[in-house]
Amino acid sequence: MIWDLSKFFASSDELDTFCLNLQKNANEFNSKFNKNLNSLKPNEFKTAISEYEQILADIGKIMSYAYLKFAKDTSQGAFLAKYEEICTKIEEQILFFEIEFNELDKDRQSSFIAINPKFSYYLENLAKNKAHQLSFLEERILLRTANTGASAFSRLFDESMARARFEFRGQSLKEEEILSKLSSDDRSVRKDAAYSLSKGLEPMQHLLTYIYNMIKTDLKNSCELRGYELGESSRHLSNQIEKASVDALIKASENSFDLVSKFYNKKRQILGYDKLYDYDRYAPLGGDEQISYEEAKEIVIDAFNSFNPLFGTLAKRAFDENWCDVYPDKNKQAGAFSHSASSDVHPFVLLNFTGRRRDLFTLAHELGHSIHQYLSYEVGYLNSHTPLTTAETASVFCEMLVFEYIKNTLPKEQKTALLAGKIEDIFATLYRQINFTTFERRVHAYDGEISSDELNQIWLEESKKMFGDSLELNEYYKIWWSYIPHFIHSPFYCYAYSYAQLLVLALFGLYKSGKCENFIEIYTKFLSLGGSKSPKELVAMFGFDIDDEKFWSVGIAQVANLVDEFIQGE
Repeated sequence: MIWDLSKFFASSDELDTFCLNLQKNANEFNSKFNKNLNSLKPNEFKTAISEYEQILADIGKIMSYAYLKFAKDTSQGAFLAKYEEICTKIEEQILFFEIEFNELDKDRQSSFIAINPKFSYYLENLAKNKAHQLSFLEERILLRTANTGASAFSRLFDESMARARFEFRGQSLKEEEILSKLSSDDRSVRKDAAYSLSKGLEPMQHLLTYIYNMIKTDLKNSCELRGYELGESSRHLSNQIEKASVDALIKASENSFDLVSKFYNKKRQILGYDKLYDYDRYAPLGGDEQISYEEAKEIVIDAFNSFNPLFGTLAKRAFDENWCDVYPDKNKQAGAFSHSASSDVHPFVLLNFTGRRRDLFTLAHELGHSIHQYLSYEVGYLNSHTPLTTAETASVFCEMLVFEYIKNTLPKEQKTALLAGKIEDIFATLYRQINFTTFERRVHAYDGEISSDELNQIWLEESKKMFGDSLELNEYYKIWWSYIPHFIHSPFYCYAYSYAQLLVLALFGLYKSGKCENFIEIYTKFLSLGGSKSPKELVAMFGFDIDDEKFWSVGIAQVANLVDEFIQGE
């Protein structure tokens, strides 16, 4: 149940030979096509972009291997840095390609796009980014300094959090282990865990605030250089979504925060508490249910098979072929992810499985990503990368498959507990991510470096919006922004989770209604297309219009139904 990274390269010699050959290929590509795109015939350009894609795919293979070694053991920072530097020099040789493509006149661009239907959507998006592209020399400088900018601070964050330990009742726990205590059925355990988390984060505040300020400053500089109006603008462009649509998503979500209060007021009654605190948020109903990894695997395979045998087959492959690195380890990165890696290998899933029911849904979530990534390999490297607005769709959908599979097999008390857990997961994916996004908006709008106290205050204010008076946030909660990795690795990533949650609820409602007879076929095709079409086109396959503000109400109505079911069914 640990990764076998030798599937990438059998030895360090094989890796270094691969790097040398790739450097040679990149140099030859530069010699053939640099300052020459304008004179190419359409068929010659077709050859050029195919070679370009292969070089990028090979760079991706090297960096996937180096990053996964680092994620498994964050003491491997020097190894990661070595291959980042090697790949940066290789990228430098092909940097001209996208810049020169955008310097072509419209007619020549159109002819190149027309003869390359496989790459047409990629090239059209490339042209849309022209306004934010710099000169070759400027882009070269940014490329060469990237590893000492935001990515360096991201690495420092990962290494610092991997080494952090939280003292809990005589034990020294990693981040994932202390966070798992927050869903204990023992209130005193949850309370002590919350204090332990806060106490462990407190001495790191100066460092984590400084890291965040460097990420904030780096993004600000990048936006000013590239002509983006706001810190979030580049994210919207890469997500292929307008700011107005994100604003509508935030507004619709915030207008339904009353569902959060309704749920937690009912949960407080069930638990018999006078008041709920932050450490009661994930208090399980009906006992602190444990689940083994073997049990979780069986449930996931059965749930996926019940939807589409292809999903079950891929999940079984993931388990049989050790796609997943399962348990917390000494220097292992916290959290969970699925890394698309390389099409000649397979995706790799990082877990920190601690035996909680929530870990079952995390497993389903990450395997959903893996299935999406695996299926999208067929459209090629340049088309396989999906914008965040659709990248989270398969993961959240697979969570719903597992939830529906086990919900109706349980007695009433356990069903209520499961339903409560699922609603809390939806709140975490939908409303909490909206809080994250509004927090980031305020932070990145701040002029100059922001202090820990100011970050704490903004965090507390935005978090309170979600819960109203149904749950009290203790004073120590104000520093909990500091362990959220997305703020560091991917500014303004988080609204994509909210987007995906509402999209999935709409899609899942359509699936369960039976009104779309070939839903499974369409959905599988949707995933297989990867990023080769726009989110608008992909969602339109199901008859939805993501530009319609009313679209968000479809998913929110499903949330309301689940909350009503919980309140009435208890």
